[in-house]
Amino acid sequence: MTRTRKPGISRRSTLALMGAGAVTFATPWVARAQAKTIKVGMPTILSGRVAQLGTSSRNGVMLEVEKVNAAGGLAGRQIEMVIRDSKGQPQEAARVARELVNTDGCELLIDAEASSGAFAVHEVARDLGVLCIHTNSETSSLTADPKQHIPNGFRTARQGVHDSIVGGSYAAAIAKAKGLKRWATCSPDYAYGRDTTGEYVTYLKRFAPDVEIISESWPKLFQPDYTEVVTKILQAKPQALYSCLWGGDLTSYIDQANIYALFAQMEVFAVNMADYTALTVVKNLPKGIHSGNRYIKTYPATAENAAWGDAYKAKYNEYPTNWSWENATAIMLLAEASKKANSADGKKLAEALRGLKIKSPFGADGTVTMRAEDQTLIGYAIGWGTTIPQEPYVPEVKAGDWKTILELEAEWKKSKGYT
Repeated sequence: MTRTRKPGISRRSTLALMGAGAVTFATPWVARAQAKTIKVGMPTILSGRVAQLGTSSRNGVMLEVEKVNAAGGLAGRQIEMVIRDSKGQPQEAARVARELVNTDGCELLIDAEASSGAFAVHEVARDLGVLCIHTNSETSSLTADPKQHIPNGFRTARQGVHDSIVGGSYAAAIAKAKGLKRWATCSPDYAYGRDTTGEYVTYLKRFAPDVEIISESWPKLFQPDYTEVVTKILQAKPQALYSCLWGGDLTSYIDQANIYALFAQMEVFAVNMADYTALTVVKNLPKGIHSGNRYIKTYPATAENAAWGDAYKAKYNEYPTNWSWENATAIMLLAEASKKANSADGKKLAEALRGLKIKSPFGADGTVTMRAEDQTLIGYAIGWGTTIPQEPYVPEVKAGDWKTILELEAEWKKSKGYT
């Protein structure tokens, strides 16, 4: 059942209006059991250049919500998703999140914003005390920094420092083998881009001390023209380039950089390349871009992961993205937490979530864990490989080792004063 709602308008009136506002999703029998319905609010980006973030996040959620509702819901309460467009604006994300709770009556929040909006939603969750799961923001400080910690705030998105540890080690080995000492970076100019690039460079230099960063470029989020950025990189003549551009920004950058044959002139390490939202959109995908896995159905190379990817494609006629699995994981965790707590109450769910380990098609060993100490996800499959322009896109992935990740992450937290 899909309908559009305007705040303050009755359900009966809403059926006649069907226009802008919140989109609610529930299984057909929810209308017959309204007393048991639990509303879950979801601010995300559903318009503009990175609307794929919102649509694939929504799809990942709904794929799992249907399963949970078919199995009885959260402690007997059917889930009703209320999904609203923030248009990629942090102030709008905060407004929408507050309205979802105060006006629409949502008891839980799935924050499917990019990092630019996630910190704003986090403050709303801090103020209102509502259980909030961040599903897309990868800026490490969102959960690593004790100043950001709230008992009701969790993260199922991967974390930038984890990718940087694995990616830096992977790149350092190639840099040593090929003599890649002169590097440039090109990443979006906001928290995720700045933080993740800094973390990546830290680990690249840790494993390959001879590396030198000779050029940095910081294009604005959703910047339409990258000519100046591409020209700057070419003039610097680096041997290698790192970028954590993502979504529509990454695909636009690649299409524009192809005009200047940039990718033929240096080794390129783009952490967000190995995701179907990028792999299938770029007009002429260059061969041999190094990337971290985002979502590909062939990694982890398990029947469970492949089946989940195929089920998603069968339903939505496209493959999942990184955002899809991160959002699906939030629902999977909520479902297991409600069983553990025998409740759908936000505070009881939060208690059950801390330290919760569940089976997952996205886990490095078939499981993922909501780490109790900082309420962030660990154990997900993470690795780097080299892309090719057709399926399977990344034929070989070098898996990251979680023992090493956790050891180096602990050192990093200490160096940042987070412990």
